[in-house]
Amino acid sequence: MEKQSQNNTPETHALLDVLVLAAGLGTRMRSQKAKVLHQLGGRPLIAHVCRTATALDPRRIHVVVGHQAEVVAKAVQQELGEDGATFIEQTEQRGTGDAVMAAREMLGEANSTLLILSGDVPLVRAETLAALVHQHRTHRGRGAACTMLSVRLEDPSGYGRIIRDAEGRFEKIVEQRDATPEEKLVNEINAGIYCFDTRLLFPALARVQPSNAQGEYYLTDVPGLLRTDGADVAVYLHTDAREVSGINTRVELAEFERLLRERKMRRLMLDSGVTFIDPRHTYVSPDVQIGRDCVVYPDVHIEGQTIIGDGCEIRSGTRITDSRIGNGVTIKDHCVIIDSEIADNCTVGPFAHLRMNSKLEQSSAVGNFVEMKKSRLGSHSKAMHLTYLGDATIGEETNIGAGTITCNYDGKNKHETHIEDHVKIGSDTMLVAPVRVGHGAVTAAGSVVTKDVPPDSLVAGVPAVVKKQLKQEAISTTEDHGRKQ
Repeated sequence: MEKQSQNNTPETHALLDVLVLAAGLGTRMRSQKAKVLHQLGGRPLIAHVCRTATALDPRRIHVVVGHQAEVVAKAVQQELGEDGATFIEQTEQRGTGDAVMAAREMLGEANSTLLILSGDVPLVRAETLAALVHQHRTHRGRGAACTMLSVRLEDPSGYGRIIRDAEGRFEKIVEQRDATPEEKLVNEINAGIYCFDTRLLFPALARVQPSNAQGEYYLTDVPGLLRTDGADVAVYLHTDAREVSGINTRVELAEFERLLRERKMRRLMLDSGVTFIDPRHTYVSPDVQIGRDCVVYPDVHIEGQTIIGDGCEIRSGTRITDSRIGNGVTIKDHCVIIDSEIADNCTVGPFAHLRMNSKLEQSSAVGNFVEMKKSRLGSHSKAMHLTYLGDATIGEETNIGAGTITCNYDGKNKHETHIEDHVKIGSDTMLVAPVRVGHGAVTAAGSVVTKDVPPDSLVAGVPAVVKKQLKQEAISTTEDHGRKQ
């Protein structure tokens, strides 16, 4: 027992362990995929729960796995790291009590507070769980053997009821099918989130019997057994039922997606000064960051770890995933931007596609039906129409004409194209990589460039050849530029 201070509150607390139950398939999802692997806000349900658990700074997070155990474990590791959790396998799914009992060998002798969560409750907040743990540890100045989280529902049908005695203390949990008419009128229900004194949990759990039609072992039987033993059992009544609700069907998954999206956009509007023209038709993932005075139009999707600076305008039909956008950027209608970076004061689109670590330097622009893949466009350079730039590095103040293609694939390997500063690429130019276009050079319309282009030269033809050296003034400007470097 913890040492007591003079004010009858614990001076020290046992360490916190977290046990996440994630073994079930979730038959009501009508899926071959384990329920906790279904995506919400771009991340598996189990990832949301585990991330919230880490905010409590527990000694260890343990995850009980069963259906598709390896895939569930991988999802947790992607969120927490390779060593972020310990995995415990429930070989047969025989109820919540059996799932917790699977952790007995790991936790049975632990001197800890054990917080038990379900892997399908993605919206629960760390602040709520911290309040539950605090009440558990300080109940009556000495802590409780068990503390359950409860909520009140207008329609509690189907849920286990929390029955209290005349003094308002916990008496028992009654399942819907076992409840009397009077008990069915009770609207306080068990939310399925618990704190236990770990040393008291497992001996009580060993006494649970599968006395139900399903032959399952219910964790909900344990609080009653502890109370019968004379231990204190507490209830933490929470006010937000939606926050602590689980997801059981596709309908609920869609509803939670809406709630998560609304919660995120509300924070962005109130705290970050972002304007959403129509939040009901805008999709923003939980980890997205958007700066002040940005305007986001309807039917925009911003996903993953995207960061957007101040004063940007993002027009309808655009999807941005895992990208970094600078300040003062305009992204016009129907653009797709994935794993890319756009510097300050750039313009993108409409109908542009940036992917695979493409990068736009300051004040550059790509326009209608331009695709960039693994390429860099230098500052104040432009590619405005019907162009493919793959595995290309393009310098400053360069113009890429309509219909230009960097032919980066020879059938076996990818090759790079390098276009230096102050270059003009004529319309319908084919640049057959590997190839370099020198500083200040020009390609005529329709050229097929198969060899390096010297600086300050004009090339044309199929294949392109040097037609002339550009005027002396241009050469002098180039030489002056080189000396300044």
